[in-house]
Amino acid sequence: MTRLLALPLVLLAFHASIEPLSTPLQAELNGRFWHPGCPLPLARLRVLTVSHWGFDGRVHAGQLIVNEDVAGPLRRVFRRLYKLRFPIRHMRLADAYGPSRSQPADGDISGSFECRQAVPSPCSGGTGTGSWSEHAYGEAVDLNPVENPYVGCGRTRNRSSLPYLNRSRLHPGMVTPAVVQAFRSIGWGWGGAWTGSKDYMHFSATGH
Repeated sequence: MTRLLALPLVLLAFHASIEPLSTPLQAELNGRFWHPGCPLPLARLRVLTVSHWGFDGRVHAGQLIVNEDVAGPLRRVFRRLYKLRFPIRHMRLADAYGPSRSQPADGDISGSFECRQAVPSPCSGGTGTGSWSEHAYGEAVDLNPVENPYVGCGRTRNRSSLPYLNRSRLHPGMVTPAVVQAFRSIGWGWGGAWTGSKDYMHFSATGH
């Protein structure tokens, strides 16, 4: 009888690149996602392209727009997430910055740069805090916002996130301690560690 040998699973090579924003991309951002008076000029932003695993079990090329100062460290983070096979649902520039009609209907878009105010806790009303978000500096990343909601007073603004409020029951795409450690390895903090309200999707250079 022939014995079948168990072959090791070969992990596809991780690929990453960092590029300046093209002129058409800058034009696309201007107005909706960036405007004069934002705390960071477009020239200081970079397109970070990384391999990542999807919810379909396949490897995809994802892209984020980030501050030039954090692009290199984030490349190391996403290399670690790739080794962990952490699934990311949507992470293309077209998903985050394209026309609303072409964006994924589930809204489960991982992203980084957006010149906007910080979002208040679901405990509070309103849409802004009066202070710049870390996303306005390109120094924050949100991962799988449906599976990792912003929670306050036991509530979230997204009804699709209700099955994920119980953080003791792990589902694919939910942030794990290994994911948190990947960001901590470059000195970034996690919104899930905040006192009071928890922003489970949110990682940033300042921890805010």
